[in-house]
Amino acid sequence: MKTLTGKTALVTGASRGIGRAIARRLAQEGALTAVHYGTNEQAAHHTLELISQEGGQAFAVRAELGVPGDIETLYTQLEDQLARHHKGPEIDILVNNAAISGSARIHDITPELFDHLFAVNTKTPLFLLQRALKNLPDGGRIINISSAATRIAYPESIIYSMTKGALNTLTLALAKELGPRNITVNAITPGYIETDMNKHKRNTPQAANELAAHSTFNRTGQPTDIADIVTFLASDASRWITGQTLDASGGTHL
Repeated sequence: MKTLTGKTALVTGASRGIGRAIARRLAQEGALTAVHYGTNEQAAHHTLELISQEGGQAFAVRAELGVPGDIETLYTQLEDQLARHHKGPEIDILVNNAAISGSARIHDITPELFDHLFAVNTKTPLFLLQRALKNLPDGGRIINISSAATRIAYPESIIYSMTKGALNTLTLALAKELGPRNITVNAITPGYIETDMNKHKRNTPQAANELAAHSTFNRTGQPTDIADIVTFLASDASRWITGQTLDASGGTHL
């Protein structure tokens, strides 16, 4: 039997990149997976097609994050789709993956950029988790996708790093809060991953080689590298791990 058979999962920002890889792996392990997306409907449906081709089950949920009413919009659609799949409102696994980047050094940041990044990367996961507790049964799994920028100085994008640092703090506090319910809460901190977000950093062979050199394995990470770790944390095999921030940077800057 697959490790997540009978489970239900929600992955935010699952239309592309790391989120798509996570949704595919959870579905491969038997979870009915909600593929959340903000605006790129075509990409989200491609994720659904891939999951279907691999024998998994999934459905799409659309909600723009970081705007008023985003949480209720998402959960209204989620619960409606679960009912269509003859499931209750419960979700066993929540993966907070959706995020936006915004490069700016200290002299270039603006209040508008600060508010926008914190709205999507920090405020939304916080209130998404608050709302999720109505749906998350005892023994559930919460997995937050953070960033190695919380460990490695990244002055080129100071606000982004701050939003992820706050997510790590949330992970630690919530793990203690939900421990009595046997709900585990963990964070993963990827390094450089080959996604659209980092595409501009490897637009030449030289740039790609320099990016790969940050890792002790001399390569950039793949979305599946992160998806496999998420799948482990979503499974019963990780039941004794909570409140942890797992470095998944391929040994970047050791």
